[in-house]
Amino acid sequence: MVWSPRQIAELADTSRRAVRHYTDVGLLAEPEHDTNGYGRYGVHHLVRLLRIRRLTQLGLTLPQIAALDETDEHPAGALRRLDAELAARIEELQATRTELAVMLQRAAPTDLPLDIAAHVRDLPDVERAFVVVLSRVLDPAALEAYVHLLVPYRDDPSVIAFDHLGDGVEQQTRADVAVDLAAHLRTLSAAQWPRFELLEAGAKPGRRTIDAAIRNLYGPAQLDVMAQVQRLSPYAGAARSMN
Repeated sequence: MVWSPRQIAELADTSRRAVRHYTDVGLLAEPEHDTNGYGRYGVHHLVRLLRIRRLTQLGLTLPQIAALDETDEHPAGALRRLDAELAARIEELQATRTELAVMLQRAAPTDLPLDIAAHVRDLPDVERAFVVVLSRVLDPAALEAYVHLLVPYRDDPSVIAFDHLGDGVEQQTRADVAVDLAAHLRTLSAAQWPRFELLEAGAKPGRRTIDAAIRNLYGPAQLDVMAQVQRLSPYAGAARSMN
C-alpha cells in the first residue's frame, strides 16, 4: 500500500506541509518516488507520522521527538519529564487562578503584586505610579521596607502639604514644607532605621531610573522641595525614594 503526500496527510489528520516539514527535518524518512517523481509513502511512514502527531499532541517538541530512539516503543523517560513539566505548569496556573480570584474579589490593581497593591490603594495617583516604578527596580527586601514605611511616612501633615504643592507656590511656602518634611523624615528614620538602610541599599542599583521617574512625575515646586529636603535630611538617599 502506498499513499501520496495528500493521502497520508489526510490519514494522519495533518497537512501536506507538516508531512513535508517532518521529512525535511529528518523525523520522517524520505519516501520512495515513482517514475514521475511523486513521493509514495508506505505503512511504516504512516506509523511514524502517527507517532509524531501523538507525541506533539502530548506536548513534546520536534527536537525532543528527534532525540527519542525510534525503536523505543514507549519513551517513558521523555514522557516522565513531560509529566513533571505539565505538573509544574498546572501548579503555576492554579496559583494564577488564586491570584485572579483575589484580584476580582478585592478589585485589586493589575499593575502591582497583590501584597504591594494592598498598601497603595489610597495613595494619590502620582505616588501610586511611583510605587509601580519602584516595584520594578528595588530588590525584594528594599521593596518590603518601602511598603512598611509608607503608612508612617504618609501619616504627617508635611506629606499632605507636599502632595498639594502647585507650581506657582511661593518660595517661602516651599521652604516651610521642606523644613517640615525633613524633620518628619529625621523622626521616621530614627524610629525605622533598619528599614531606611535597606531602602537606601536597595535603591542604589536603580537610582537612575528612580530619579528619572521623580522628574517625570512631580512638578517643579515639588522637585524644588525635594532638593531642599536632600540638603536638610541626614538620610538624603532614602528620603529621595520616599518622596
